[in-house]
Amino acid sequence: MKLAIDLGGTNIRIAQIADGRCLNKTSVSCLAQADSSTVLGQLFQLIESVMNERVEGIGIGVPSIVDPEKGIVYNVANISSWKEIYLKTILEDKFNVPVAINNDSNCFTLGEKLFGAGQSYANMVGVTIGTGIGAGVIINHRLYCGEYMGAGEIGSLPYLDSDFEHYCSSFFFKEQHHTTGAVIAEKAKLGEQLALDIWKEFGAHLGNLMKVILFTYAPQAIILGGGIVSAFSLFEESMKGAMHEFPYDVISNKVKVIPSHLKDASLLGASALFEK
Repeated sequence: MKLAIDLGGTNIRIAQIADGRCLNKTSVSCLAQADSSTVLGQLFQLIESVMNERVEGIGIGVPSIVDPEKGIVYNVANISSWKEIYLKTILEDKFNVPVAINNDSNCFTLGEKLFGAGQSYANMVGVTIGTGIGAGVIINHRLYCGEYMGAGEIGSLPYLDSDFEHYCSSFFFKEQHHTTGAVIAEKAKLGEQLALDIWKEFGAHLGNLMKVILFTYAPQAIILGGGIVSAFSLFEESMKGAMHEFPYDVISNKVKVIPSHLKDASLLGASALFEK
């Protein structure tokens, strides 16, 4: 049995993982604005609540870059006090089990590769769309992390007057339309034309990001995860319309863009970090 943790700036999720199944899953609001020791204390309490003698290791996904050897996490998104935390050493010293840490988008992608829609693809990209946007990359059936687990930071690529994260995540709804994706999704489902047009606009931006992924990795599949993907039907058409502008039809016509249906992909992926 492993413990898996999805450490986000909004929520911290933890579960016991055995035989590809999540057991005793818990989610709490992260004390993201507190000092570093307070956030660590919250993490300790969560781990202690599900820790037992059967636990063989702890896998953690974090929204940051990571030193793969020392397990240091740097500048964790939305947790302002976590600039440089020796998380692996801290947790191994406290709980006396091995700890593996990786970027949260990599954990999502690994979960999809091993347990979800990515199982049949040798080369794929997983994209997480939520508060921000990130990606994980599978090449020849293996997770490619790059230096400091930093491969796949596609949201930071320049786009229009900012970067892709500000047009392909919840930032788009907040900054461009002063609302949320959830509100616009409800209005769109009621047939409100303005809401439908906003989702069409969002899909076009996301389609431009899909083209960047095709140029960079030329994968067999792109699997989309995160809360916004529940509205996939509202932006799928305009996203694919933008992708049709990709100059190499032999690649764009073959790639599959798939919304994730795997519950807890990030937790499952975190539990598998020891085997990656």
